[in-house]
Amino acid sequence: MTDPARKLRVLIPEGASTSAREAITILGLAGYHVEVCDPSPWCLSRYSRFVRKFHRCPGLRHDPEGFLGYIERLLEAPFDVLLPTHEQGFLFARAEARLKGRVGLALPRFDNYRMVHSKAGFSRLLDRLGLPQPPTRIVTSESELREAIRFPSVIKTSVGTASRGIWFVRDDADFNIALYELGASDTFADELLVQDLVTGTTEKAQSVFCFGKLVGFHAYRQVAPGVGGGEAIKESVSRPQVHAYLEAIGETLAWHGALSVDYVMPIDSPVPLLIDCNPRLVEPLNAFRAGTDLVDLLLRVSLGETPQPLPESRTGVRTHLAMQALLGQASRGGTRRDILVECGDLLKTSGPYNASTEELTPVQLDWLSAVPLAMTAGLTLVSPKLARTVARGGFGAHLLDLKSIRKIEREDFAGLHQPP
Repeated sequence: MTDPARKLRVLIPEGASTSAREAITILGLAGYHVEVCDPSPWCLSRYSRFVRKFHRCPGLRHDPEGFLGYIERLLEAPFDVLLPTHEQGFLFARAEARLKGRVGLALPRFDNYRMVHSKAGFSRLLDRLGLPQPPTRIVTSESELREAIRFPSVIKTSVGTASRGIWFVRDDADFNIALYELGASDTFADELLVQDLVTGTTEKAQSVFCFGKLVGFHAYRQVAPGVGGGEAIKESVSRPQVHAYLEAIGETLAWHGALSVDYVMPIDSPVPLLIDCNPRLVEPLNAFRAGTDLVDLLLRVSLGETPQPLPESRTGVRTHLAMQALLGQASRGGTRRDILVECGDLLKTSGPYNASTEELTPVQLDWLSAVPLAMTAGLTLVSPKLARTVARGGFGAHLLDLKSIRKIEREDFAGLHQPP
C-alpha cells in the first residue's frame, strides 16, 4: 500500500462514470485527499463524502482544448496524481509533454493508446499477435457491410464506449434497423467492425502495467446483467489464459498504466475470445474486495514507483451494483412489484445478493451515495419505462466522439506541436 500518512492529493478528471465513483471509494477509504471535476454539477461522484472538492469544468467532447487548460490550472494547486478513469486518458496521452513533471500520471505513448482505443486498431493488434477473437471483418461503407454481414453478428463502431455504437443483428429486420441508424449518424465516416456473435459468458479483466510489465491483474464474470451492457452482479474468477493475453499486449505496446479487456468464454470452447479493450481501469471495486487493490497499484506506478506484481485475486468474491440491478430489472419489462422485490433483496442482501457487497453506492461507508440510489429506485417505481431513458442518458460530455478525437489528433491541437 502507498503510505496513507502522505495524504496524497488525487485529481479525478470526471465524475460521471461508475469507474470514477468506485475509485473514489477506494481512495477515500485509504485516507487520500480526492477532488473531482466534471461538466455536470449532478454527476454520480458528486454524491460522496470522500470528495473534498468538486470543480465544474468544460466538457471533454465539446471543448477538449478548454478542458485541458482547465486541468492544467487545477494542477497549480498542486496534486500528486492525476487519475484518468475514462476517456480523458486519450487527451492526456496526447498532451503528455505538457503534463510531464507537473503531476504523477501513468499513460503509454499516444500512438499505442490510440491503437487500442479504436476497436478496429485493437482487432488488428490481436491479429498481429495471434491472440483469439471472434471472426471479424472491418468495413468502411454500406456496400462492404452488406457483403460482410452474416447472422448472427455484432456490428460495432470503431469508436464507442458504455455499450454505445453496438448492434446485435440476428436477422434481416435487425440488420435493416442497424443500417438505418448507421446512416442517420454518418457512422460510415469511420471504420466498422462486424464480428460473429459467439454464444457464451461475458467476462472482464483489469490490469496495471509498469513500462510493459504486468504488475496487477483481476478478472470477473457477469452473474446477472444490469442495463446497457453492464453488470448487476459480478464474481471474481481465475483466468490464466487472459492474464497471458494481457501480458503479450502490454509487452508489445510497452504499456504504462491501466488496461482492461472484455472477452467471451464460449460454451463450446475453453479458449477465451477477446472482444473489446478499454485503456483505463474499469470498475475496480470487485478487485478490491477480492484482495487486489489496482487503484493503489496505479497510484504507485503514477508516482514513478516500480512495484512488484501482486498475487492473484481471491476467486468467488461477489459484488453488486444496486443502481444497475434496478435499472436492469425495469428495462427488461419488470413491473413495480418486481422492482419492489428487487429493492427488498438488495436491502436484506438476500436472494441473488446473498454474500455479495455493494460496490457502486456503499451507503454504510458513504451515506451521500444513498442519494442517487434513492433517486434511481424512485424513478423506476414511478415508471419502469423510465429505465430505458435513464440508461440511454444522452452521450455524456465526459465521453469522446469521432469529431473530438479528430480534433485532438490534429498536429496543431492546443499548440502541442510546439515545445511545452
